[in-house]
Amino acid sequence: MTETTDDLSTPLGQKTQRRNRRFRLPFTAMQALAVLLGLFLVAFLVVALFTDNPFGGEPIARIALRQPADDKAPASGAGKSEPAAKSAAQTPSGDSKTVTIIDGSSGKRQDVVIGGDATEKAGTEAAPAAAMVGIDQRLLEKSKYGMIPAMADGLKPFTVYAADADRTKAAKMPVIAIVVVGLGVGAAKTADAIMKLPPAVTLAFTPYGADPATLAERARAQRHEILLQVPMEPFDYPDNDPGPQTLLTSLTPEQNIDRLYWHLSRFQGYAGIANFMGARFTAADTLMQPVIREAAKRGLGYLDDGSSPRSAAPAVTASQSMPFAKADFTIDAVPTSAEIDRTLVKLETLAKERGMAVGIASALPISIERLAAWIKTLDSRGIMLVPLTTAMLKSKSG
Repeated sequence: MTETTDDLSTPLGQKTQRRNRRFRLPFTAMQALAVLLGLFLVAFLVVALFTDNPFGGEPIARIALRQPADDKAPASGAGKSEPAAKSAAQTPSGDSKTVTIIDGSSGKRQDVVIGGDATEKAGTEAAPAAAMVGIDQRLLEKSKYGMIPAMADGLKPFTVYAADADRTKAAKMPVIAIVVVGLGVGAAKTADAIMKLPPAVTLAFTPYGADPATLAERARAQRHEILLQVPMEPFDYPDNDPGPQTLLTSLTPEQNIDRLYWHLSRFQGYAGIANFMGARFTAADTLMQPVIREAAKRGLGYLDDGSSPRSAAPAVTASQSMPFAKADFTIDAVPTSAEIDRTLVKLETLAKERGMAVGIASALPISIERLAAWIKTLDSRGIMLVPLTTAMLKSKSG
């Protein structure tokens, strides 16, 4: 009846169109998105709570350590169904690697150094220095941080790790020692100093950087003599912070010695130590005495970078009969070609007047370039370039 009435009331020439009913979902798009996110969160929590995965998705690598074929004794843990087993591995002398073994059930990490004659547990310690080529194992002492230098059988690291030099010739003519400092952090500039400067140039490494031991060993392989720089407190500390484990005036002597051990363990093969910054610390006689006494007891020499006129190092090292030198000039204090060349002339003049001079420089490209060019001219000027240890011995004998 209604439909007929509508047809009669419709104007002529027009057709009636039915309205289509739209289908509607019982929920909105935002509600659907919220439900999906909730399901994802529930699934994630189920996996996290009930799945035994101590690595949390961290990428891992599995390495099989096999015993030599002629070794009939079973490896420790052999035949046991443990997630991570230990075994000894023989590798060529000097070819060492550090492998991190992760227990598959507990997630516990264990660093193992493969090198020398056996695999050794490293834990939180530095890699054993015995794995380094040319390291005298007698001159090592174990600390809680790793191996540190020591004297043994009448031998000292200062003499064993000193670079070769004609000391008879050096005693008869003016000599200059050049020490390039601040190495070990930037691999590129460290490599430039190692490869572009002659072996008679001494290289000083900071204890920081990803792998200072490898860079130090590379320097020794090129016959450079090396030093370890020990960070010490400057006057504007902590605004100017040398780095972790810095020796501080606010610490006890025992605490500073503990920090010294950490630095000494970072790599091996150095003939002595040098201050890294430290104007405030080196000026404190009571603080320097225990540090110098410890270093002297371990057969090391000491280089003062000459930055602080108040340094107690000269007097304290003399009281310990410790090989010592103080830098006379920072060659690239103004890092331009003209100023570097001018400072090198001053170094020559001092060497001729006094018989010996010591200069330090950073590994800036301009410094390496000017030093390399200057060193080639020294023979014609009647001056001999010598490693720092040779200069120290000449100074002591004089």
